[in-house]
Amino acid sequence: MNKIVLFSLLSLFSFFFAVGQEDSVVDSSKFVKAYIFDIKEEIAPPVWRTTQKALKEAKSVGADFVIIHMNTYGGTLNDADSIRTAILQYEKPVYVFIDNNAASAGALISIACDSIYMRSGANIGAATVVNQKGEVVPDKYQSYMRSLMRSTAEANGRDPQIAQAMVDPRIKIDGVIDSAMVLTFTSSEAIANGFCEGTAESVNDVVEKCGGENVQIIRQKHSALDHIIGFLINPMISGLLIMLIVGGIYFELQSPGLGFPIVAALVGAFLYFAPLYLEGVAANWEIIIFVIGVILIAVEVFAIPGFGVAGVAGLILMIFGLTLGMVNNFNFTIEDFPWNEIAEALLLVAVSILLGVILSFFLAKRLFGSHTIFGTLALDAVQESKDGYTVANDSYSSMIGKSGVAITTLRPAGKIIVEGEYFDACAEISYISKGDKIIVKSYQNGQLFVMQIGGE
Repeated sequence: MNKIVLFSLLSLFSFFFAVGQEDSVVDSSKFVKAYIFDIKEEIAPPVWRTTQKALKEAKSVGADFVIIHMNTYGGTLNDADSIRTAILQYEKPVYVFIDNNAASAGALISIACDSIYMRSGANIGAATVVNQKGEVVPDKYQSYMRSLMRSTAEANGRDPQIAQAMVDPRIKIDGVIDSAMVLTFTSSEAIANGFCEGTAESVNDVVEKCGGENVQIIRQKHSALDHIIGFLINPMISGLLIMLIVGGIYFELQSPGLGFPIVAALVGAFLYFAPLYLEGVAANWEIIIFVIGVILIAVEVFAIPGFGVAGVAGLILMIFGLTLGMVNNFNFTIEDFPWNEIAEALLLVAVSILLGVILSFFLAKRLFGSHTIFGTLALDAVQESKDGYTVANDSYSSMIGKSGVAITTLRPAGKIIVEGEYFDACAEISYISKGDKIIVKSYQNGQLFVMQIGGE
């Protein structure tokens, strides 16, 4: 009897324990996941990279919604447009908490979000497109920005007229803005006009408003590699790396053999392309184009005198490789061709190459002058004729009009043999191959000038 009672009590306890376990499972299933990442810097390629990584990670962990913690004065339009598009196409809700500022490109990104929350005293707007000096750019750029703002506002049920008034000071809206000024909202004004769902004093307040109390918060974490890649793909750093590549090649061409300059150029090329390749921006063929360009320039300098087709082709391929490596992969169709991105990248590359050449020329003068620490590495002494130095030599001048054979390839300088004597010589036109017959045409400054017989 006691055994029966004991068994009954154990069965009853097991039943209640199982019910408790089921209740526990049900409670845990009520938790929602919120993924949070920051946009608290200038909108540029590193921010676009951060956004891509955040949305991908949020999807992989099964986040129910994403919150952007924003405080930015804006940045580049093409990166803001890429972020805007990614947010609009994301399957789960994306909310933004404006912690003080969402100006210019930040306003565009904010309007793309499903809900906007602002700290008291925060601002959103002032989305007129300006250049790096803060000057308003031509209306064709403003027109494009107005259309982006309108379409983004329409996608989330916001007033498109108000959105484009943040770009164009000519737009007047009754009860909203009636002066020739670009529109910027405070938090209360944004709420009154449907551009903000409410105020919040912290990102945690937004989490509670959007997900309730049972929310699991997942914050984006950056590794050391993330910071390095983000630093290297900054346009300013990319420009400096291009200058390093150009400078290394320039100094290498000024000195015989392979030395430190070419190593510096290779390091610069690696630091330029590696992060872009890891991020999937630079493709294999774009890097190959750059390498072929460098090879063609080397062939032009070391194998073919002058600067002809190979050199020009090499320079063009180098520029295109550097330019296309900055631009996201695209289809070769008119409608998908990223004209604006390529134009911006090409301008950066061209300016960086120009500055690299100018700076290299300037440094060559400064570093290897007679009054610098590197002065002893360069021979700059002048042997004046008044001091008794002369290059006159009767045996050389007597060779004029005589024929001989090139014993090395003249590109354009090399060695020849005339009547059993060896001389240094320089080809007057093009280059002369080893073994070709030559004739001595002139003698200047200690140098015989020759032409290939039959090549006149």
